[in-house]
Amino acid sequence: MGTPAARQSTDQIYRALRVEIVSAALRPGEAMSEARMALRFGVSRTPVREAFKRLVEEGFLSVVPQVGTFVAPIDIAAVHDSQFVRETLECRTVVLAARHIDDAGRATLERHIRQQERDLATGDQAAFFRHDDAFHAEISRLAGHPSVWSLIEGVKAQLDRVRCLSLESASWPDMIMREHRGIAESISNGNEAQAEKAMRAHLRTVFAAIENIARHHVDAFVGSAPPIRLD
Repeated sequence: MGTPAARQSTDQIYRALRVEIVSAALRPGEAMSEARMALRFGVSRTPVREAFKRLVEEGFLSVVPQVGTFVAPIDIAAVHDSQFVRETLECRTVVLAARHIDDAGRATLERHIRQQERDLATGDQAAFFRHDDAFHAEISRLAGHPSVWSLIEGVKAQLDRVRCLSLESASWPDMIMREHRGIAESISNGNEAQAEKAMRAHLRTVFAAIENIARHHVDAFVGSAPPIRLD
């Protein structure tokens, strides 16, 4: 039995809006109208309302009674939790990747680096972001644990919102590219300790990004978290 058309519309609207919120196409604090979205997607307000409900439950939209629905600010506590998961898992996978790297793996890392360099040269921010994820997913694969990246993807949405906003800074993609080159070089050289150090430093740049974004987008964040421990 097929999925009802209304449910399909709800799923499609939910996915489309979630992507736009994470990618910063819809900005923190932006007003969201059921009527406007129903017109945009060519549906009644019912599937839009259901999609909004799911996005509220996941912390992507917030409802202000008697005022309206808005794109939620980025939850700093959730960013810290996502960062903790990424750092715990990726600082292990990068060590294993360096331990088991072979010529084929070195060539694959080099292809990922060249692809991101092309994205940087053409100014394709969306492609740069996708290939950033692909680079990290490849490290998990080289470590022999490809499913680890799937676990990370499931918890990093709020973190990704920070990453997308950070790419709007002219200097940020260049810095990310330099860090990726350093990580790839350490893995290719089989230097486990340096690979772990480079990955940890790379993942922690998100906290500098938060400070930078907060200066330009006062209402972009909500909540707080303890300072990250450096040990």
